[in-house]
Amino acid sequence: MNYQSIIISKIYELGGGVTIKQLARAADISKKHEDKLKNAVKSLLRDKILFKTKKEQLYISDMRKVFTGRIATLSRTFGFVTNLLTGEDAFVSGGSLMGAVPGDVVIAKEIAEKTESRSATAVVLAVLEQSAELFSGVIVREGKYLMVLPDTLGCPPLTIVKVSDNIHEGDKVLFSIRKRGEHHSEHTVDIINVLGSANYAKNCTDAYLVQNNIPVDFSPEAKAQAEAIGSRNVSEKEIAKRLDLRDIPIFTIDGADTKDIDDAISIEKTENGYNLGVHIADVSHYVEEGSPLDNDAFTRGTSVYIADKVIPMLPKELSNGICSLNPGVDRLAFSCLMEISKDGKLKKSKFKKTVIRSRVQGVYSEVNELLDGSTDKKLLSKYKDVAFLLPVMKELADILSANHANRGAPEIQSSESKVVCNEDGICIDIKARTQGVSEGIIEEFMLMANNAAASLAMKRDLPFVYRVHENPPAEKIESLKETLDGLGINALGINEKADAAAFAKLLKKTADDPRSPIINRLILRTMAKAKYSEQPIGHFGLVMAEYAHFTSPIRRYADLSIHRILTDYVSKRGADKIKKKYSDFSVRAANQATKTELSAVAAERSCEDFYAAEYMKNHLDEEFDGMVSGIINSGFFVELPSTVEGKVDVRTLPAGAYEVRNGIALLETASGTAYTIGDKVRIKCVNSNVNLGQIDFELIKVYN
Repeated sequence: MNYQSIIISKIYELGGGVTIKQLARAADISKKHEDKLKNAVKSLLRDKILFKTKKEQLYISDMRKVFTGRIATLSRTFGFVTNLLTGEDAFVSGGSLMGAVPGDVVIAKEIAEKTESRSATAVVLAVLEQSAELFSGVIVREGKYLMVLPDTLGCPPLTIVKVSDNIHEGDKVLFSIRKRGEHHSEHTVDIINVLGSANYAKNCTDAYLVQNNIPVDFSPEAKAQAEAIGSRNVSEKEIAKRLDLRDIPIFTIDGADTKDIDDAISIEKTENGYNLGVHIADVSHYVEEGSPLDNDAFTRGTSVYIADKVIPMLPKELSNGICSLNPGVDRLAFSCLMEISKDGKLKKSKFKKTVIRSRVQGVYSEVNELLDGSTDKKLLSKYKDVAFLLPVMKELADILSANHANRGAPEIQSSESKVVCNEDGICIDIKARTQGVSEGIIEEFMLMANNAAASLAMKRDLPFVYRVHENPPAEKIESLKETLDGLGINALGINEKADAAAFAKLLKKTADDPRSPIINRLILRTMAKAKYSEQPIGHFGLVMAEYAHFTSPIRRYADLSIHRILTDYVSKRGADKIKKKYSDFSVRAANQATKTELSAVAAERSCEDFYAAEYMKNHLDEEFDGMVSGIINSGFFVELPSTVEGKVDVRTLPAGAYEVRNGIALLETASGTAYTIGDKVRIKCVNSNVNLGQIDFELIKVYN
């Protein structure tokens, strides 16, 4: 029995002013256990969690800072608790969690306020409601016993209540907590599912998804609804209601393995400029508000892309079927039809419900070949209906890209990975993802449509879900400036009042610097995180006052949300009715879209680490060239050209006393030897732990 939780929860519930006798009565503590209750109260008074009046009445100290929360996430050494009243997260160190786990409802107390760059800090005072969530871990042997080492509870191996014959050392498992202790290490557990060896990234990924409540399966109701919708064809009755664009050469361009095709384009050069059409899958026609499909999509918020697989926001009957703009078939679309001047300015736009028929399923790599003239006759035949449009597309995209640069929008290059798996789901290669000409063309066209959607909403004062990006926090800008100064890079113009153009200028000035990838990463980390909001506060990175996500409703709920709002707008529903219907909805949709995007990004990055470690297990004792990408007290990180990143532990370096200097170098104080961000090095891969997603390197040499 956790007396601290009982005491705190009862005093909190009763509002304070409770004597020990009243407390025992309220908590139904028998006389037999009153001494334990009194001892727990004494401990809480000694730790100043409680205070007592002259009348022996007990109160929680600093009650104004106490709140009810839910444990949101947990890592090996800390967690976050979400304030159930404000929705804001507070950081909690591992030793201050009272054994609480994700899903638990707790009473917490704020001990440090939120700043621009940091969440508030809190401690857990009591656990009110215990969650029944599953957790992941690895089976380890402790003496003659098999125990489970949790991935995230930050504690030693836990006792398994009953060890069955199908559990083996090294297995990745899911477990539930059978009996709670006051600390994580005191919990006892039941093994619920054995996923297989922790040496396989797929098993670690499956565990991560369960551990972090990322739904993989759809509800039976959503599945049934998707199957029913997916079995239908586009009806003539529905076509008759729409603008028919099937005679226009419309086509799609995506990655070679894309199955959820949600955007297509059309283009025409005119005397005064260009007519650009961005045609988006009309998902809102099929996914009605409040339906099982909509409920599942809202919960997921976004599709999650892990290795060579996707966890879709919508069932495949929609995402790869009736909603996907597949070639040669009629599809319902929501089209943004734009008139663009010769200098790339948006003169006019309109949104129409349409029916289209894509001429060809274009592939980025193929279109790039067509554009540079290196293609063969087979490709020319495939693109015969649209090949004449490609030069016009590039011409307009070049103008838009120049405008992008002229606005001062920084072109930050981030290192993204492409994970290649074999038929058994095992990673056999990791490559740096590269962007060609056609990728840039489509990106520019999507930006135009997204800008047009937001502009319309702002002009008509519609409730909306905007994509926003705030100015970088002053603390991060100061940190960037110090880091650049330490690297000998002139940070002139980078200060707390710096606009986006200042960052663009810095990137351009350092484009030929061998450390350019590191500089890009430093600037990216300085930026605020983009998010969704019902308020149009603008987008710092794009230098746009009007921006939203309109172009991917198959995989993002934010886009589906504004499709729904714009559908009512183009259907001539009055502004007052739209505001009444969607004002609260836009707030909920924006919050959920932001929350699920963060969860998806964390999942994609964490699971990518599993696959990188799996790949490097086949390259142990091999040497590679790389660049120092990060510095910490315990060593430094090295990124390889493939984007794989590993750590060189300080204990493997020549003996000496090491310290971090200015956040950019690991310095051996006696010899003056320094390992600095941006240094080119040769390393050897000496260890790879798939379960932890960690790779260990050993330094061979530093290039001068």
